[in-house]
Amino acid sequence: LAESQIVASVGSRGDSYDNALAESTIGLYKTELINQQGPWRDLDHTTFATLEYVDWYNHRRLHRGITPDNTHTTPAEHETTHHQTTPRKPLATQTTRSL
Repeated sequence: LAESQIVASVGSRGDSYDNALAESTIGLYKTELINQQGPWRDLDHTTFATLEYVDWYNHRRLHRGITPDNTHTTPAEHETTHHQTTPRKPLATQTTRSL
């Protein structure tokens, strides 16, 4: 990233908690899909199974702990409820530079 002058969006050196959510999600993916349904025929088979898993994970798999009252819901339901109950903030005025 540094060679391309790109700033990392997350993570800092020596902070083991930065990646905890991503690592937990990858662990679930490996446990619930990769290890249970393998061996895999080829990359296409794995890719399509991954797409199906992501859809299932977001729309049908119940999660606990993502709501204030700790009820079971899907991420998609939680996001829909959040957007229906949270007032929208006005977009900041954007200015564009001419080239």
